[in-house]
Amino acid sequence: MDDRIDPESYIVGEVISGCLMTRARRISRVVTNIYDQELRNHGLTASQFSMLIMIAKLGGASRSEIGRANFQDRTTLTRSLAPLLKEGWIEELPTKGGRSRPVVISSAGKKLLSGAAPAWREAQRKASALVGNNGAEAIIDIAENLPREDEPT
Repeated sequence: MDDRIDPESYIVGEVISGCLMTRARRISRVVTNIYDQELRNHGLTASQFSMLIMIAKLGGASRSEIGRANFQDRTTLTRSLAPLLKEGWIEELPTKGGRSRPVVISSAGKKLLSGAAPAWREAQRKASALVGNNGAEAIIDIAENLPREDEPT
């Protein structure tokens, strides 16, 4: 019998035992599903809710500013904004001189966020129970300390 380690088996075992990306994506899918289920009755996905919150927080920002704040490339951001614009939950304000148009949350978007707040709170409760207090604090801490695109890592 050959005593050499099969490279394929080695990488599989290494990834299975401790890959941060695999674990983070699994956690993200489960947590996102919790929020999707709670927000569904409001016609929102977790991603749309998150994007509306980001736009409301920024208070009128260019697409590139929103993308940087949300760690999204231009193509992904455009896809994310399209349904929000179509539903009238956000709008792009006209500007003079051809400068980028600021994206703002509309009155309908503000009303939607207000109505969806109890569903978000329930999702938050469920997700927090799933990951525990230490897990929730760790997730928030990690997210708050991620380097921005223009910062050195």
